[in-house]
Amino acid sequence: MAGLIPFQRIKRTGKREAAESLSAPFFRLAQMETAGGLLLIGATVAALIWANSSGGDGYEKLWHKTYLDLTLGEWGMHLSLGHWINDLLMAVFFLFVGLEIKREIISGELRSMKKAAVPICAAIGGMIVPAAIYTAMNLSGDGSAGWGIPMATDIAFALGVLAMLGPGIPKTLMVFLMSLAIVDDLGALLVIAVFYTDDLAFGMLGYAGLVVLGLVGLNLLGFRRIWLYLAVGLVLWYFVYKSGVHSTIAGVVLALTIPERKRVHWKSYAGYVRGALDHFEQEAKDTDNEEGDLTGTQQGVVRAIEIASIEVETPLRRLETILVPWTAFLIVPVFALSNAGVRVAGGDAGLGELASGSVFWGVALGLVIGKVIGVFGATWLAVKLGIGTLPDKVTWRHVFGASWLAGIGFTMALFIANLAFKGEEAALMLSQAKIAILGASAVAGVVGVLVLAKSRPAGAS
Repeated sequence: MAGLIPFQRIKRTGKREAAESLSAPFFRLAQMETAGGLLLIGATVAALIWANSSGGDGYEKLWHKTYLDLTLGEWGMHLSLGHWINDLLMAVFFLFVGLEIKREIISGELRSMKKAAVPICAAIGGMIVPAAIYTAMNLSGDGSAGWGIPMATDIAFALGVLAMLGPGIPKTLMVFLMSLAIVDDLGALLVIAVFYTDDLAFGMLGYAGLVVLGLVGLNLLGFRRIWLYLAVGLVLWYFVYKSGVHSTIAGVVLALTIPERKRVHWKSYAGYVRGALDHFEQEAKDTDNEEGDLTGTQQGVVRAIEIASIEVETPLRRLETILVPWTAFLIVPVFALSNAGVRVAGGDAGLGELASGSVFWGVALGLVIGKVIGVFGATWLAVKLGIGTLPDKVTWRHVFGASWLAGIGFTMALFIANLAFKGEEAALMLSQAKIAILGASAVAGVVGVLVLAKSRPAGAS
């Protein structure tokens, strides 16, 4: 996940306002790499407490029995609040995931096949082995549909846990884990699109294809306004939803059409801004402006720098930056709050029954054991076969710890579980899968931290 470079706060005139003083701690928390993970954990704990409290019926009623209707003439959609979250809000999350995948392939670590070979192999191993373990334990019956659940790695959660370990962890390990998780996300998206799709409505699918062609046309013609792509993307989401393909795939398709071409070179931008700032300062001297109020000319310079700053950044990177706080601090926590509330006390099934089913053990062992064997084993095999090498300063102990962190399935695993087990008849299996995801993700995260906390960079004494 692209981070922001911290700058020293600009010196301000006058005293700090009360609102600034009150909000400052929250903004400092939001700038921490681990803040999104902490909020996600909080939302999960809150969902579990809420669902198992005396207000548990209210939890179910709010998310799954409260409907929100949107109508426009003869057009209308009638979905529960939970469905709006899982179908529309998560489409925005998948848009963000798609932007990350596209950026990494075009200009990131996945651009170089030599650098990408090892994490790609690790990701493939980390998908195949968990799916195989699950399938072996659920060869027949309705539970067989959940084979895609333990394949997933929660990129934000895994990187957040890694960031908690501080500067002692090589940055190259974070890049390795991020590349692995992005390839894993790409695999999960393909699984969702191909294997978790309902009966297709080919007419709506055709309309969706026409909208995609329109988006590609906007890109080729040089349109760079983000709002235009998002507006057309909303139409795409509707047609994809009606087609039977899961609507979140619309977010990924939209991401692939967002322009990634530069319009202004950074050297031109740097020279332009320096000249503009000189003009800004000269205006202050010419007008003897000591009060700090901007003149009309200075306001024009500020606006010109603002426009130039937009032009030097690609629409893809700009949209990705815009979506970071929305996904980390709203969409993913709300998704966890509405989906992680499994009743283990006072429900139709107790914790013992939930933890005794083949679905539970298939997911749990797939994430905890399958991910470690798959990621570590595939990495070892790729290095031994000469396909690639370990990143600089990364040891095999680091890879082992990262393999455990890859077992944090969480967001994507919960999402696939909702697709695999639909309807009242699958409610027990869905609860088993959710409990397994939460428990296995917690175990994987704790063990990964314990392994990596005692690791040292390669070559360190």
